[in-house]
Amino acid sequence: MTAAFLYVAVLLAVLAVGLFIVSHRMQRSAGMPTGRVVYSDSNLWGKVEEPLYDRQLSLTGRPDYLVSQSGKMVPVEVKSSGAPNAPREGHVFQLAAYCLLVERTWHQRPPHGLLHYRNRTFAIDYTRELENRLLDLIVDIRHQERMGEAGRSHAEPARCAKCGYRDICDQRL
Repeated sequence: MTAAFLYVAVLLAVLAVGLFIVSHRMQRSAGMPTGRVVYSDSNLWGKVEEPLYDRQLSLTGRPDYLVSQSGKMVPVEVKSSGAPNAPREGHVFQLAAYCLLVERTWHQRPPHGLLHYRNRTFAIDYTRELENRLLDLIVDIRHQERMGEAGRSHAEPARCAKCGYRDICDQRL
């Protein structure tokens, strides 16, 4: 009886370790850092959260995930493409906007955000310099909108073809 109990206990322990390893690999392949997921823009985790919104800037966004690491909120943006040599500037500003929205929503400044491409993850420090560049960009975009100069970029026809607004866009290719 004792040998059978010991055998079952060892088997369960090996199974638990195996499941832990598999879940850790799945977490890494999904671009998820270690930490507790506190927000998700994926219905795989349950109900999709409301977008983050800042009234002062009229800025709205949905990071793919917000992860709590050592008491700090870290936005995670997952991209389906392979990684470039350096993160794309538009992706960096998107992540910076999420950092700003997290700070304004939860009154807690993220130290960084994560850009996860299919084969690589970049940690982007959320510095005052990046925040100021983002705020300058938002001012420029708002100015272009007021002047009627804010056209869509069609430098990548494949992106335009896959855009969710293609059916209603008067500038589609």
